Amino acid sequence: MELVAMIPAQVLYSDRRVPKGLIMSRSANLFFAAALALAGAGCDNSSVASSPNPAPPPAVGAPANVPPKSPAATDILSVLTVEHQVDITSQRDGLVVSVNQDEGATVKSGDLLAQLDDRTLQMEIIKANSDLQVEENNKKYKEAELKAKSAALRRQQQLRANGLSSDADLEAAEFEAKAAEYDLHGYEALVESGHAEINRLKLDEEQTRIHAPFAGVVVRRYLREGQAISKGDKCFRVSQLSPLQVQFQVPESSGRRPAPGAPVELSLVEDSNRALTARVVKVSPTIDAASDSYNVVAQLNSSNISDLRPGMAVKVLWPNDHATNAPAAQPTHPAPPSNLNSPPQP
Repeated sequence: MELVAMIPAQVLYSDRRVPKGLIMSRSANLFFAAALALAGAGCDNSSVASSPNPAPPPAVGAPANVPPKSPAATDILSVLTVEHQVDITSQRDGLVVSVNQDEGATVKSGDLLAQLDDRTLQMEIIKANSDLQVEENNKKYKEAELKAKSAALRRQQQLRANGLSSDADLEAAEFEAKAAEYDLHGYEALVESGHAEINRLKLDEEQTRIHAPFAGVVVRRYLREGQAISKGDKCFRVSQLSPLQVQFQVPESSGRRPAPGAPVELSLVEDSNRALTARVVKVSPTIDAASDSYNVVAQLNSSNISDLRPGMAVKVLWPNDHATNAPAAQPTHPAPPSNLNSPPQP
């Protein structure tokens, strides 16, 4: 800056001589003015950068150690069932000649549901009865023949004892008596075989009639009149309506293993406000390794279940012992604010 101030002085005033002391005093004044301006700016920045008492940051409390809340009970979905519900199948081939019960009909044990054509079996039974009659008559004839041959043998024995008969006559009488006895045994076996054949035909005849195995309701009918069915084909589905049961699986981790007779609470899926009660009747002694659970069967004992039917969806409210026995969470207090940035106390 001193050079800038001195050079123009020599150029501008070349035609007129200026005293040298005046030029030096002006240069010094400009230099001191610039130095003072720079010093003032530095002081202002230092006062802003460092504050003697900075504001402390807001205190942050330590996070509370709250354990996850475990549900008090578990909802297990299931359906209402009954002990007896079966599909009745045909036990032989045949043609359906009549259907006596339809879907929705209430039946008793042994009621006739349908009839297959049994005319061929009826004729075979008649023939078997005739053959049996012949065999029984032959048996009676052999009994009479054995009686006569036995009497002839005793006479020959007496004659031979008195010396009035030869040994050959005695041996012939013994042979005829023994042969008659064997013939009688053969006809006795034929008679027994005839009875067995008749019983077999009657069993086949009985299989042409489809009966209800227990009292209940016809849920479904699979056949119709005039239909030719084979052995093993489904004919009817019969189900009980009561007592209603619910079968469900309980996780082994639930901690509570019920005993027969223990109460069970449940409700309908479509109407959760309708509470139902049941009693445990069966508990599986083994654990299913795939699901880590065991089967429980409970029987409903509520009074307002006349409108319930097998197959309805229900929710079993199964209590969780882990939730009821869990220790209470300890209250937590926030941590005191940090004083690292606070000013020193005198």
